[in-house]
Amino acid sequence: MAATGLRRSLFVVASLSCALAVSPHVARAQDVLDVKSATNLRDEYITDLDTLHSKFLQLANAIPADKYAWRPAPGVRSISEAFMHVASEFYFFAPMSIGGKPPADFGAPKEKLASLEKITSKSDVLAELDKSWAHCAAQLKAADPAALTGKYKPWGQTLAASAFAMTDDLHEHLGQLIAYSRSVGVKPPWSK
Repeated sequence: MAATGLRRSLFVVASLSCALAVSPHVARAQDVLDVKSATNLRDEYITDLDTLHSKFLQLANAIPADKYAWRPAPGVRSISEAFMHVASEFYFFAPMSIGGKPPADFGAPKEKLASLEKITSKSDVLAELDKSWAHCAAQLKAADPAALTGKYKPWGQTLAASAFAMTDDLHEHLGQLIAYSRSVGVKPPWSK
C-alpha cells in the first residue's frame, strides 16, 4: 500500500511539474532576456548579418556586369533585382527587426522598395549594398539592449524571433544568388 501511495505522489508531483513548465507565466518568462543576453544576441545578429553582407558583396563583385540582367525565368527577379531586394532589407526590414528606422529620406516604403529594384548597373548595385548595410549596421549597433529584452514594437516579438526571421530570409536570398551565380558560370569566391 505504501508503494502505491508513493507512486501516486510522484505521479502528482510530475504532473504538476509538467503543467508548470508549460504555463503561460513560465512561457512568458522564457521570452524575456536579461540585458546581457540581449546584448550578446544583438551582437551575434550583427555578426551574422555582416557575414551575409560580405558574401553578397563577394558575389556581386564576381558576377560580370553583363550578367546582372539575367533571370532564371520570365517574371522572376534578375540578378540585379535580387541584390537590390537584399539592399532594401538592409535599409528597411532589418532595422525594423530591432525597432529601428529606415534612412530619414527613405520615403514611403512601398514605393521606395519597388524603386530600389530598378537599379541595375553593377556599380550602382554595389554602392547600394554598401550604403544599405552601413545604415543597417548603425541601426543595429545603436539599438538599446534593454529595449530588446522582451517582445517589442513594431513586430511584437522577441529579439531571437526577429533575428532568426531576418537572417533566415537573407540566407535564403544568399542561396538564391549562389544558384544565380552558378547559372551564369560564376563560382562563389569562398567556395573551394
